[in-house]
Amino acid sequence: MRINVKFTPKGKAAVENFSNEELLEIFARYLKTLTKKYDIEVDVPHEVNHNIVADGTVVVMAQNVNCDVDTFFKELSRDIKVPLKKRLGGKLDNVFKTEVIE
Repeated sequence: MRINVKFTPKGKAAVENFSNEELLEIFARYLKTLTKKYDIEVDVPHEVNHNIVADGTVVVMAQNVNCDVDTFFKELSRDIKVPLKKRLGGKLDNVFKTEVIE
């Protein structure tokens, strides 16, 4: 299953303060942490996430999904806000919306 994580306008402004590699690292770290709580396997493939800031999207691949995907990504959104707020120095609402592609 492919999930497109599309940044909101505020999310785009926040991710502009990061390099592509930093964003891949942040997503990989927080996804790994959440998979300990949720029954899902996720990966952020480097080959399709070459320019996250310009694209405004992170592509996440999920398999063996045995949990509510929406709940998983809502929690990820809350977690991802932490490093983004630190670098941006301001308040963030929702930083992304998800689009599930089967």
